[in-house]
Amino acid sequence: MKAILVREIKTFFGSLTGYLVIAVFLVLTGLFLWVFDGAYNILQSGYNDLNPFFQLAPIVLLLLIPAITMKSISDERRQGTIELLVTKPLSLTQIVLGKFLGAFFLTVLALLPTILYIFVLNPYGNPAGNLDIGSTIGSYLGLLFLVAAYTGIGVFCSSLSENQIVAFILSVLICFGMYLGFDQIAEVFKSSLIEKIGMNYHYKSMSRGVLDTRDLIYFVSISVFFLTATVFNLKNVRK
Repeated sequence: MKAILVREIKTFFGSLTGYLVIAVFLVLTGLFLWVFDGAYNILQSGYNDLNPFFQLAPIVLLLLIPAITMKSISDERRQGTIELLVTKPLSLTQIVLGKFLGAFFLTVLALLPTILYIFVLNPYGNPAGNLDIGSTIGSYLGLLFLVAAYTGIGVFCSSLSENQIVAFILSVLICFGMYLGFDQIAEVFKSSLIEKIGMNYHYKSMSRGVLDTRDLIYFVSISVFFLTATVFNLKNVRK
């Protein structure tokens, strides 16, 4: 698994992909948070917190993570190297986890510079230093679990087709449905139960700074489910 992980990271940073992903995420979120007028502008919100960032980041990542994962397995299938990969002394689970962790690691690298926002905002509260650190840490943890779920979905979709564009579109649709789709359905049927099926409900719960095991189990289950489905798909290649 370590060999696959290292290979994925080298692939990302051996070309413009890794640098481009990090740059796009930071530039997009930076513009919406500090430059463009709108609901996500921190300076216009009147509050000394990072809530606008934690509302914006899942939407940006909903497009960015599928772009990272779309070639993880589909490219191997298109080039015919997936057959060689599955014959190596690695289990299918190790191969899938290596692909998953490579994409997850790249996304975490894109998130790391945003921690500087805490140090930028903290002195400007009233009084100074009143930034809710507990809620901020909870939001970052929630974002990491959300990234893991998105990445699991992306790797699964990449295993379904040799076409990267198809994998990208499928991943975006599933991520969108899982994150915002259930909220829309719940609003139509006025059902809190349906809302709890969606990722947004559990993400917002963690963003309050309270770590509920139900939220953790939810995100872990989503990730494990899609990674297991990916392993199942690759078994057909090995046969």
